Amino acid sequence: MSILSDIVAFKKTEVENRKQSMPVAKLEKLPLYHSVSYSLKRALVDARKNGIIAEFKRRSPSKGAINEQALVTRVTEAYASNQAAGISILTDSQFFGGSIDDLVSARVNEVPILRKDFIIDPYQVIETKAYGADVILLIAAILSTEQVKEFSSLAHELGLEVILEVHNEEELGHIGERTDIIGVNNRDLATFETSLEPSIHLAHLIPPAKLKISESGISTTKDILLLRQLGYNGFLMGETFMKQEDPGLAYMKFAAALNEESI
Repeated sequence: MSILSDIVAFKKTEVENRKQSMPVAKLEKLPLYHSVSYSLKRALVDARKNGIIAEFKRRSPSKGAINEQALVTRVTEAYASNQAAGISILTDSQFFGGSIDDLVSARVNEVPILRKDFIIDPYQVIETKAYGADVILLIAAILSTEQVKEFSSLAHELGLEVILEVHNEEELGHIGERTDIIGVNNRDLATFETSLEPSIHLAHLIPPAKLKISESGISTTKDILLLRQLGYNGFLMGETFMKQEDPGLAYMKFAAALNEESI
């Protein structure tokens, strides 16, 4: 089995357990369930932002521990205070060391928050809203076109925006009216190796009416300048910052350098 298959198999059990411990009726009573969402779509086209969706993650299946000491509140505050278009929070606990409670910790920032996880059940869409995120990630590689449509419609009913993550031309067929943003993942989910080639190849195949972001494998300001030329509106980055002792400071330095090179 691939890493992705292992994750999805575990996620099915995890979701069923969460349904028992925190049923939908309880989710709907959480304070953040009724909060107003921030728009990532607007942030990505805001000239005052740099387009970076800065990610918080503690570890990964391919790299192991990345930074298990970093504090969510401190790191995300640095992201939010220095032109980030959004904040991505990896909430998977088994493989990435995350927690859905990290969403609540990051919610003190008035920027769009993306819940990054492996969404396979409508329950997780409701859960995403209840814990304060603004955007949900749907991965085409693990969902049917009907599931993408169903989950996207539910997300919109709850006031959430939707990123559809694709890896190849075939998965572009999952794009629908209610997928707000198309994310091209540069990480092969079978091997977890990265290359910017998927973003380069798919840039002109994504419908022009859709905002598009490039995810993973972005490590330099030159990468972002290249992707901007290809029409990308956003750039999801995490490991570049999180592998440093002070991820917030690493992001601030990167953002300052990008500003200088963008003038």
